[in-house]
Amino acid sequence: MKNLQLNYETLIKITKSLSKSKDPEEIIRMTVESIQSSLGIKGCALFLINTQTKDLEVAASTGLSDEYLNKGTVSALSSIADSLKDGPVAVYDVSDDPRIQYPEAAKKEGIASILAVPIMIGDEAIGAIRAYTAEKWEFTLDDVNFVQALAQIAGILIEMARLHQGQSEHIEALATMCESPNL
Repeated sequence: MKNLQLNYETLIKITKSLSKSKDPEEIIRMTVESIQSSLGIKGCALFLINTQTKDLEVAASTGLSDEYLNKGTVSALSSIADSLKDGPVAVYDVSDDPRIQYPEAAKKEGIASILAVPIMIGDEAIGAIRAYTAEKWEFTLDDVNFVQALAQIAGILIEMARLHQGQSEHIEALATMCESPNL
């Protein structure tokens, strides 16, 4: 019960902090750091889908080496792809699961289990959050719900921050046009 209370308190604290930021990079960084510290896990990464290549690109991470993060292209179509279509996927043993795209790299990094959760905007997956543990871990429903809630919040805030940045750019362009002596 203590863990559940911690997650609710943490969720409220994180939501307050995230809602104050207009910077997508800060939102992403705060999300992965919050998940790692709240669950007490090895690491966490937030990936965004490159719409042209359909690859998952690391937007922010914590607790993972550069070597692991740069191990190769992470395909949204093959690397725990179920999490982007069907919702959260928990992998208990990365060394013995065919859904893991780079099992040797995970083993070398000291990763035993992974929780993959999609980041959704409406019905469209825009990315994924992955929580990594050093020991084999049976992710509880509370763990999954906590990460899923943060993924939803992060997705909404990332989209809002992108819209805000786009709006600011349009306002600047209009202001420049209005200042032009040729108008």
